[in-house]
Amino acid sequence: MATKCTNCPLRHRELFTEMSKEDVGFMERFKVGEMVIDPGTPILMEGSNSPQLYTALHGMGLRQKTLSTGQRQVLNFVFPGDFVGLQAGVLGEMSHSVEATTRMTLCVFDRSEFWNFFKHNPERAFDVTWLAAVEERLLGESLTTVGQRTALEATAWAFVRIYQRADALGMVRNQSLRFPFKQRDLADALGLSLVHMNKTLKRLRDRQLANWSDGLLHIADLKKLAEIGNFDVEAPAKRPLF
Repeated sequence: MATKCTNCPLRHRELFTEMSKEDVGFMERFKVGEMVIDPGTPILMEGSNSPQLYTALHGMGLRQKTLSTGQRQVLNFVFPGDFVGLQAGVLGEMSHSVEATTRMTLCVFDRSEFWNFFKHNPERAFDVTWLAAVEERLLGESLTTVGQRTALEATAWAFVRIYQRADALGMVRNQSLRFPFKQRDLADALGLSLVHMNKTLKRLRDRQLANWSDGLLHIADLKKLAEIGNFDVEAPAKRPLF
């Protein structure tokens, strides 16, 4: 049975802005159902023109782009609460793919109603625009990390970002969180070789700053990691939930 927006387990998480009763009711009308998918299942394919948009309700995934050589670039990680498919909703097709890493539950929205959504609810339409702007800013930060941070700095930066996001979603217990990705995924996201990634993780582990093994990420010293990553520790900005 699909989860009603009034009972959404994400609504009251620290990460998300409060929704009015009117907004919740509007989202319930916009939502057409839910979909449960297994790990490795594509959600959206590069070049596709999907009739649906999604919000990740449970589980985690990857956004990635594949080159003609078969190489890939991981763009970012999908967390619960992420809105997926906005690019196809606005531009008509996806320029990257989205794939489930764990078993995922997705809220499903009808893309054909997207423009009516903008027309009849301008405040929520602005929220969509805000999300797009934030994604652009984060992409800029990621590009800076790939181009200018050392492997140690980049990994520290990524771990702090991941930890903060998970903590705001209530996913952290005893400074640890489930991070069910492969070393190759993080290496691809940061522009590192797998060997370099492995050596960098060992350096962080040996310095007792962070440990990532068997899908569990433990952060022992968040402040020190932020110092290594050359940025200030700040709580993630509250974001709209769709």
